Amino acid sequence: MTEIAPTTTQPALEVLDLKTWYGASQALFGVDLNVMPGEVVGLVGRNGAGKTTVLRSIMGLLPRQTGRILIGGLDATTRGPAARARLGIGYCPEERAVFASLTVAENLALPPSIGPSGLSEAEIFALFPNLESRRHHYGGQLSGGEQQMLAIGRILRTGARTLLLDEPTEGLAPVIVRQIEAALITLKRRGYTMLLVEQNFGFVLRVADRVAAIEHGAVVAESIVDDPDLAEQRLAQHLVL
Repeated sequence: MTEIAPTTTQPALEVLDLKTWYGASQALFGVDLNVMPGEVVGLVGRNGAGKTTVLRSIMGLLPRQTGRILIGGLDATTRGPAARARLGIGYCPEERAVFASLTVAENLALPPSIGPSGLSEAEIFALFPNLESRRHHYGGQLSGGEQQMLAIGRILRTGARTLLLDEPTEGLAPVIVRQIEAALITLKRRGYTMLLVEQNFGFVLRVADRVAAIEHGAVVAESIVDDPDLAEQRLAQHLVL
């Protein structure tokens, strides 16, 4: 695959005054966030701050929410999850949702195509070499890191160009974290857009172009990652990391 340079100044993803509830409990309080084409934005914050809720709300997985969600400039606010996915967005949840009774190859063959730029099986194996030798192993036989690679690879098969990644390094060994980091940097160079929720702040600073900090269901600070140490200092004023 060749590297792709962004060609538009319109956000690939735009979240406007997003408010979300779980039953009677409000979880998000007017989140505003945008991600430009080819940009990686890290969303950081403590457990319970609302990070995963932002991703699930963007995908339309929570029934009670207000505000607007624009994907590629198109208003997706009233569309269901499947219709939002067809606009070119893919979600990799924290639980990975790998099918334990299917092989790696079968898991990769399962997703529907939502765009013309889905990666081939060979391209995914080039991005995640660990998976190639495990091609005929069942999802339930994989390590946590291999399951994470498979979950990301499955999204890439669909042709989605905007990726929502929820805690892709949680609980993984450092060697696997480095492999996932290298894969995400490769995708970034190829023009993929990513909104990355992650507790590993060092990982975020190495991958992201910009970081937003969320606290009590609202974005409280943003920083461009022009210098990782400086970006951490800017955000630390607003957030305990």
